[in-house]
Amino acid sequence: MVEPSNSTIVLSIVVPIFNEEQILPELHSRLSAAAQSITAKYEIVFVNDGSRDHSMDVLKLLASRDERVYYIGFSRNFGHQIAVTAGLDRCRGKAVIIIDGDLQDPPEVIPQLYSQYQEGYEVVYARRSERKGETWFKKFTAKMFYRVLRKSTSIDIPIDTGDFRLIDRKVVDALKLMPEQNKFLRGQIAWLGFRQTEVLFSRDKRKYGKTGYSLGKMLHFAMDGITSFSDKPLKLVTAMGFTISFLSFVIILYAMYSHFILLRTITGWTSLIISSMFIGGVQLLSIGIIGEYISRMNKNILNRPLYVVDSTNID
Repeated sequence: MVEPSNSTIVLSIVVPIFNEEQILPELHSRLSAAAQSITAKYEIVFVNDGSRDHSMDVLKLLASRDERVYYIGFSRNFGHQIAVTAGLDRCRGKAVIIIDGDLQDPPEVIPQLYSQYQEGYEVVYARRSERKGETWFKKFTAKMFYRVLRKSTSIDIPIDTGDFRLIDRKVVDALKLMPEQNKFLRGQIAWLGFRQTEVLFSRDKRKYGKTGYSLGKMLHFAMDGITSFSDKPLKLVTAMGFTISFLSFVIILYAMYSHFILLRTITGWTSLIISSMFIGGVQLLSIGIIGEYISRMNKNILNRPLYVVDSTNID
């Protein structure tokens, strides 16, 4: 175990890692250079989120060569947001940088974030002005997600921003008081308030490997964001229920009027099946939305640990 230094850490860099063995040496070099341009009292905390390659071996090698490198290895894959949370739990810096480990977020932006921090801001987030190397589908869905999320919540969540940001120690301490299982850190940080500002940057394309965020994971992440900070889906379900009930009542009145007054009974197998399928689909959608909220409540009630650490050099 590496004993934490008694000297005050000025800057911590938290990096979630998942199958990034090829990029880790360059990542470490660029992060170290960015941190050294700010202070000599820094630490880099890598969180290995159950990688299936040799990322953990590379991290241990880097830690043996650089006393400022710390690692946390999970027992399995717990997810990106949980990995970041683990790093925030263990880091010690007065200011903390959160950055992904694929080098799409360039470490060279870190001094700009710190410069704004010195101006008195407690949260400095990096906003993407350009997304290189990404498909039109990824750009379109990401753009729609941020705008739908902003419209559906009462929290001012910055658009076109990921988790790449600098946060003050008081923000880290406040995040530790938010124990929900389905983490959505950028929303939680926005909810906390404090003085916030942005730095524009151009996001680079991925150099090695493939992204660990599949379409399914992105949809799950979007659902976490919306259900964690908005009850509008539940209100939508209620509105649909009232609307369909009203339309059904009108149709029943019309059917009775047609049968008893006009003496013309409404028939039609097709219309019956279509209406039944429509109402059934709305019911299943409503049950699914309600189930998502109940599922998240159940996870919090179970109160299981967010993650399990397999190995670390942080005492």
